[in-house]
Amino acid sequence: MDREIIKTFIPHREPMLLIDEIIIDENNVAHANYYVRGDEYFLQGHFPGNPVVPGVILCEIMAQSCCLLIGDELKGKTPFYAGIEKVRFKKQVKPGDLIEIKARILSRRNLAFFVEAEAKVKGELSARGTLSFVLIENEKLSINQDVKN
Repeated sequence: MDREIIKTFIPHREPMLLIDEIIIDENNVAHANYYVRGDEYFLQGHFPGNPVVPGVILCEIMAQSCCLLIGDELKGKTPFYAGIEKVRFKKQVKPGDLIEIKARILSRRNLAFFVEAEAKVKGELSARGTLSFVLIENEKLSINQDVKN
């Protein structure tokens, strides 16, 4: 899936859409990519002269990859973080890096999902963790009606 197809599943839009493409394999494992261009808003002050992707943004990139694992179930719903556990950061991510994300669902309880994900650059681990999120029906949210469901 490219960015335009991804937008039909998750509500994220630029500048918060942080997945360029994703493939979900036959074992329901997500393989996603994001290329760090260098002009992203989160690099502007983090850090002047030495831009580094913030850890929280790496978590968001992994989370968006995880959400796409549930496919059509996302339509008409918005995913919200429920937890971030056991997250470790191993290697800095900088402009020009291609982040490769691998994610899989560990378990599920109704509309709550528990997933594990890792982000690598050039085959080296940058971040890994266990994330959880819940889906909330869009009709229960006070959101702009112009957002496509």
